[in-house]
Amino acid sequence: MHNQVVIIGGGPSGTLLALILSKANIDVLVLERMTKEYVLSRIRAGVLEWNTVDMLMKNGVGKRMSAEGQVHEGTFLSSSNKQFRIDFKNTINKQVMVYGQTEVTFDLYKELEKHKVKIIHEVNDVEIKDLTKETSFVSFKDKDGKPNIVKSKFIIGCDGFHGVSRSHIPTKKLKIFEKVYPFGWLGVLSETPPVSHELIYANHSRGFALASMRNENLSRYYIQVPNSDKIENWSDDNFWEELKLRLPTEASDTLITGPSIEKSIAPLRSFVSEPMRWGNLFLAGDASHIVPPTGAKGLNLAVSDIHYLSEGLITFFKNNDDQLLNTYSEKALLRVWKGIRFSWWMTTLMHNFPNQDEFDRKIQLAELEYLSNSIEAQKSFSENYVGLPY
Repeated sequence: MHNQVVIIGGGPSGTLLALILSKANIDVLVLERMTKEYVLSRIRAGVLEWNTVDMLMKNGVGKRMSAEGQVHEGTFLSSSNKQFRIDFKNTINKQVMVYGQTEVTFDLYKELEKHKVKIIHEVNDVEIKDLTKETSFVSFKDKDGKPNIVKSKFIIGCDGFHGVSRSHIPTKKLKIFEKVYPFGWLGVLSETPPVSHELIYANHSRGFALASMRNENLSRYYIQVPNSDKIENWSDDNFWEELKLRLPTEASDTLITGPSIEKSIAPLRSFVSEPMRWGNLFLAGDASHIVPPTGAKGLNLAVSDIHYLSEGLITFFKNNDDQLLNTYSEKALLRVWKGIRFSWWMTTLMHNFPNQDEFDRKIQLAELEYLSNSIEAQKSFSENYVGLPY
């Protein structure tokens, strides 16, 4: 086989890039390790920066999002049983969209089918060769075990933290920056009305909590738990009881509970690998960087990668100009590190760390008090939360 671009990874970043390139008449192939059903069932984040919304709208995958997504013009933060609201619209005249990553992926797959973009699922034993030569190769086995080889000009690694792409950058060239947090998020999805019309981020002495939603009858709640915790240790009743303790009383008193339809524990880490390019290989999204979900940046940083990368690829194939591709890694990483910083700051501010003493606790409370009363601090928060410009 021969394709101008091969994308490894059929999640939202890989499929968005495939759609953008196909609309520019660039020949593209997507390889995905899991089944289509698995990819479309993954429960992930739900807060979209407006940059992300614009990217989806521009590429024809915003109709259902516009109809079913929820525009949020602010968010709530709480501590010591008091909550305050940060108004994005009033501070910087911007907003975010609450629309699940699962739904974004579904919309992308549907649009890719219209454009007849080829996605091969259940591939194994993926290997990348000749990355520093004029033409590179990707070999893999399909679901029947049949070996295949694809010749390509560029290979894009959108295959996540555990994917194979990043490992093809030479060890001597690859720099890893990582911070593993000593806790995770226990998340529950329930068919219940959300407790609040906007998200609530709660700082509590027992640990962090987040009240979020997917739609008007589908709620997503999280509580901070130790990394050693197991799902089986948490019944639904225990989860709801702990969540009520951590949310401010005005929210917990109106919380409607119900059976969980999905329950999982996600570890938290900050991770960046540099560079995001080696020869004909480009990394995007979780293949290159991971953020804790506190700042709602994971999918949004992946989309900003795709923004820069798609511009570079289209300019190369249309004008034989590689300047944007040559600056991709540097430009993307500038925005990535700002997202990493904001997510780290929010995680540090809102969570209870195992070795935290009274001084640390007082600093958190003082920071939240300052944030609640300073319009300039709220502007900075809003600017980062809704998404820095590309």
